[in-house]
Amino acid sequence: MPNVNMTAAMLIALLLDASFGWPQSLYRVVGHPVTWLGALIDAGDRHLNHTADRNATRRLAGLGLACGVIAVAAGLGFAVSAALPAGWGGVILTGILAWPLVATRALHDHVLAVARPLAMGDLAGARRAVSMIVGRNPERLDTAGVARAAMESLAENTSDGVVAPLLWGMVLGLPGIAAYKAINTMDSMIGHRTPRHEAFGWAAARLDDIANLIPARLTGLLFALVSVRPATAWMVMLRDASTHRSPNAGWPEAAFAGALGIRLSGPRSYDGHVADEPWLNAGSPDPQPRDLARGLALYRRAIVALAATMALIVLACGRP
Repeated sequence: MPNVNMTAAMLIALLLDASFGWPQSLYRVVGHPVTWLGALIDAGDRHLNHTADRNATRRLAGLGLACGVIAVAAGLGFAVSAALPAGWGGVILTGILAWPLVATRALHDHVLAVARPLAMGDLAGARRAVSMIVGRNPERLDTAGVARAAMESLAENTSDGVVAPLLWGMVLGLPGIAAYKAINTMDSMIGHRTPRHEAFGWAAARLDDIANLIPARLTGLLFALVSVRPATAWMVMLRDASTHRSPNAGWPEAAFAGALGIRLSGPRSYDGHVADEPWLNAGSPDPQPRDLARGLALYRRAIVALAATMALIVLACGRP
């Protein structure tokens, strides 16, 4: 269950990030926790992931790295939490410390950077922008493909970058949000089905699946609730989410597709290999440039609804 103090702290983190993002001036001075985690994970990948080893050995090494990185992140979170004062002072400081672990503003701005050139017919500029937020090569994507990739990233990362860290922070405080961010960063770096990482990153990928199990479904529900077509979004999510290649990403993506009356996912190319994946909300049209603006509006409504829900929890459960 959410802790009222931690819910108040995570609400502060959400409001700070939605308002300011992570300013470049701060980044230049202190960097960013994700880059710190990334450096630790990269070092572990270079020193522990030996391609000559058997897969079982590499899985065990990857599990060791995952446990170590999570222990460091959660341990630092616990140590900092223990040093904070009680009452509102501790709540505010916790919210400030959790602020860089939420990606509300960055996600919005990255998708907006795709939407603007796409709306002006600048496909090359939109491709460059979408390459910053998706793993596939965008050079062969047409206008609909770029719009679809941006929409999928917006839907999935609302769960991974906003709802999930806030939820784990509400339940477990700074150790919870730090541990989640460690898991999610590991998955993005080594949780891939490539010759180098399929065995070594197995534990990171499975932990990420578990950590996002509830947040992904809550995010889909959130999109449906703030949609102008909630019944359709709900129906599409329940019908299509389980057909997605990911056990979690299909929930917010299917709800997003149903809410906007577009189709997402479908066949795609990775490294020259075409994956014949099913559509979410098949039979609906491909997203067009104008649909990205509608998607960002849906995202903003979801963030407002999330903040309002967190505020209601604080008010209903009592002051910190």
